[in-house]
Amino acid sequence: MSYKKANEILPYPLLKAVQQYIDGEYIYIPRKEDKKLSWGATTKTRETLQARNREIQAKRCAGTSVIELAEQYFLSSKAIYKILNAG
Repeated sequence: MSYKKANEILPYPLLKAVQQYIDGEYIYIPRKEDKKLSWGATTKTRETLQARNREIQAKRCAGTSVIELAEQYFLSSKAIYKILNAG
């Protein structure tokens, strides 16, 4: 997400109206419903996490303990169990 300067993109009357509600603060304007993207759609994060989770599941099947997996991946045991139960 990138920030845009309101005074560069909004018409002056609209800028003044917005300033009545929020003056000098950050404001998030959500996307239109028809333009929303799912989480991770613009990055490789979702794919990276899926690959990591498959790796965790394979290591668990190969006999690696949950505690070892948690230490290896810097996750809690609870997070490891969630990954194992999801797959």
